Amino acid sequence: MNRSFLAIVNPAAGGGRCGRMAKSALEKLRLAGVELEVSETTGPGQATALARAAYARGSRQFIAVGGDGTACEIVNGLFPEAATSERAVLGFLPLGTGNSFLRDFTDRGAEFAAAAIIAGRRQACDVLRLSHAAGELYFINLLSMGFAADAAVAANRRFKRLGEFGYVLGVLLCLARLRRRAFPLRADGDTELDRRPCLFLSFNNSKYTGGKMMIAPQASTSDGLIEYVRWGPVGRLQLVRNFSALFDGSHITHAQASRRAVRRIEFALDAPVDVMVDGETLTLDCRSIEVLPGALDVLV
Repeated sequence: MNRSFLAIVNPAAGGGRCGRMAKSALEKLRLAGVELEVSETTGPGQATALARAAYARGSRQFIAVGGDGTACEIVNGLFPEAATSERAVLGFLPLGTGNSFLRDFTDRGAEFAAAAIIAGRRQACDVLRLSHAAGELYFINLLSMGFAADAAVAANRRFKRLGEFGYVLGVLLCLARLRRRAFPLRADGDTELDRRPCLFLSFNNSKYTGGKMMIAPQASTSDGLIEYVRWGPVGRLQLVRNFSALFDGSHITHAQASRRAVRRIEFALDAPVDVMVDGETLTLDCRSIEVLPGALDVLV
């Protein structure tokens, strides 16, 4: 395996922790024989631009040095070109806030991720593609609407510097002003739109979000399917009673919860909505989500 990588560093990730730790983490890779070119970002969206330009120059191996948002930006720089041209490889140095994607594979974080890069442990990974009114967005972790997205918006705006605990505070804030609403959609071959109100919807490629919340316990990064999780319009008391279940995945057994493994979601929203995509929050007029099976190699 070619051991030359472009490492894209987001020094702001993890409340600045990435900026403090990246140099040492990258030096350990160099000492292990990994050839590195390093680029640092200076603002949102730059990792996408750096990855896109590097892919156009012929680079095919990348390391996301940051959190889930950094990895997502890089993925959006690689696709759609990497879906029809040469495959890309993505490794991780998880120095960000949540680092949720890697939890499907390990609880040893940066140590495991660095060992995977050094050993060249490749695994095919599905990529999910969201089509929206302004274009397309690619992701490898999850997209959520409703309560989970509201909590991420609150955490990013008010508590981002607090890391995983900040997301918990965002959840508690949204609990105080609980909203349950409909996001009309059709999954796979459904003939009717699902217009039922819900607490949240989640469209997952991997299991975790917000650091350690196991929103989609049956998700797989390589099954060619979208794990679609829905939690009905539960009240505050029910949510409080079941809050801990979000961390071990047992919320799926709740009477108002459901999950499906699907290949395509079509939305019929009447306005843009807040969404949380791989740890970052956006407001989008969503049209559809589909899966690109095994379109990316990840080092895990």
